[in-house]
Amino acid sequence: MKLFVTGAAGFIGSNYVRHVLDSTDHEVTIYDALTYAGNLASIRDVLDDSRCEFVHADICDRDDVATAMDGHDAVVHFAAETHVDRSIADGSAFVRTNCVGTNVLCDVANQVGIGKFLHISTDEVYGSVEEGSSKETDPLEPRSPYSAAKAGSDLIALSYHVTYGLPVVVTRCSNNYGPYQFPEKMIPLFTTNLIDGRQVPLYGDGLNIRDWIHVEDHNIAAHLVLEQGTVGEVYNIGAGNELTNVELTHRLLELCGRDESFIRPVEDRKGHDRRYSVDISKITDLGWSLSRSFDDNLATTVEWYRENREWWEPLKARAAL
Repeated sequence: MKLFVTGAAGFIGSNYVRHVLDSTDHEVTIYDALTYAGNLASIRDVLDDSRCEFVHADICDRDDVATAMDGHDAVVHFAAETHVDRSIADGSAFVRTNCVGTNVLCDVANQVGIGKFLHISTDEVYGSVEEGSSKETDPLEPRSPYSAAKAGSDLIALSYHVTYGLPVVVTRCSNNYGPYQFPEKMIPLFTTNLIDGRQVPLYGDGLNIRDWIHVEDHNIAAHLVLEQGTVGEVYNIGAGNELTNVELTHRLLELCGRDESFIRPVEDRKGHDRRYSVDISKITDLGWSLSRSFDDNLATTVEWYRENREWWEPLKARAAL
């Protein structure tokens, strides 16, 4: 099978390509615009594989997409603007990439006869969940420009299945962590700050809750949906590792050998969702199960950033993080 993978110079996408090349005989085309979070250094190793090709282009450019996508069997769509803080400062890029770009991809995929279209989304589209866990059939209640744009992209992709019969499947995943994550996100930002002896900025009271899944577990689940998921359906992916932000901060302090004096409380994010949680019954019914311990893999992740300063240090310098 030949896969067309968008946004695969980013965090989750680059790890997905490694998973595919390591565990299958599929061929992969990485299609990425290399915006600030897309990084050739994240995929340099996979580009040495003869089964992997890189195309530097924008998903909003219909002609480039059509030329590059033709001849592929499936699309795996990771490309998106993802950082909530950036969306609050300016949501226009989020609407363009997440909604317009998804529409272009779906339209071209329909025209060239793609056999499966996997759209990667987020649990944030459900909005804040005070208790219980969101099911795939729950209403979407996004509360930031980022999550609203992702909810829009979900609906665009699913509409192409209903209207045109495009074989779309959608996954909605909880917070990922692992290697090659752009250091504006909580775990790599806090880890690299602590490695450098700098304080970490903790929003508000620190009691916002997130469910953390290792990127490899996410990608195993996503690939299972690509291969076995029912078209037109949505699949939640989560790990049941719910932690408050302050609990996670303390674990990172311990792993980095720092104390509470390295916590710097900051004003809370606007519209900061209190808790995300997804029901994963549907993905487990496909045969997926969590294979990784959060504590072990958090320690491994911290060690990866400790050993790969040459990857993250230039990114933090350019982004003034």
